[in-house]
Amino acid sequence: MGVRVTDTRVMDQVLDRLPPGWKPAASPIVDHLFSLVIGGAQQNSKVQRLSLAYYDASRFARGKDPDCVLDVFETLLRLEVAKRARRRTFVHAGVVSWNNRAILISGRSFSGKTTLVTKLVQAGAKYYSDEYAVIDEHGLVHPFALPLGVREEGEIDGGRVDIASLGGVPGSAPIALALVISTSYRRGAKWRPRELSQGNGVLELLARTVSARSQTKLALQSLPNAIRSATVLKGVRGEADDVVETILERVSLRKVPPS
Repeated sequence: MGVRVTDTRVMDQVLDRLPPGWKPAASPIVDHLFSLVIGGAQQNSKVQRLSLAYYDASRFARGKDPDCVLDVFETLLRLEVAKRARRRTFVHAGVVSWNNRAILISGRSFSGKTTLVTKLVQAGAKYYSDEYAVIDEHGLVHPFALPLGVREEGEIDGGRVDIASLGGVPGSAPIALALVISTSYRRGAKWRPRELSQGNGVLELLARTVSARSQTKLALQSLPNAIRSATVLKGVRGEADDVVETILERVSLRKVPPS
């Protein structure tokens, strides 16, 4: 997958928006191409050119503000990487680690994943991701440590917060799962989750898997391996502060199975 731009002055901004772990391609031949046409004010003219973004031959964004177009590019690029990854399964989820075991927090958009991830990190858990759980064929979870996408109440899009500003530390090594939590926030709710079977746990993750259709075989290998020794819980929760200690304690009490 390639990216080209019409204005090298925005190259640093483009590079900042590439997914974690990206590498320059050795060949100029790519399967898919993002093209970013950067607009702006014309010299000696009142005309303002629009910025445009294309994926192959299809335009997917246009606007006066190049930053907004670049933000849309960033989102679509991550989604395409998640859909087309050949050796990783991407699940919409937040991930932290505690005692060198992963805690995966699954849920729909606006379900409070980022809030819970933030509170867990502030409690001492290592940060892995607040967008995708990246799982290999052996079931290990890899870091995808983008800045946290924090929204204020009522916002659709929020700002990006560096994990270090919260006193957090990013994880660096692939680790096994200890706990999968499928949850959503509801004001005043009590955290009384039910434990799911391994089969139902796979179905919960499969419903949030970006490549469930395009990479079905890989997903059906990765997900059962990932939750083989994990507990899967499902239920609504109230405030994140009220459940953080219970979640970490549950992982602390688990016996780590032999590798």
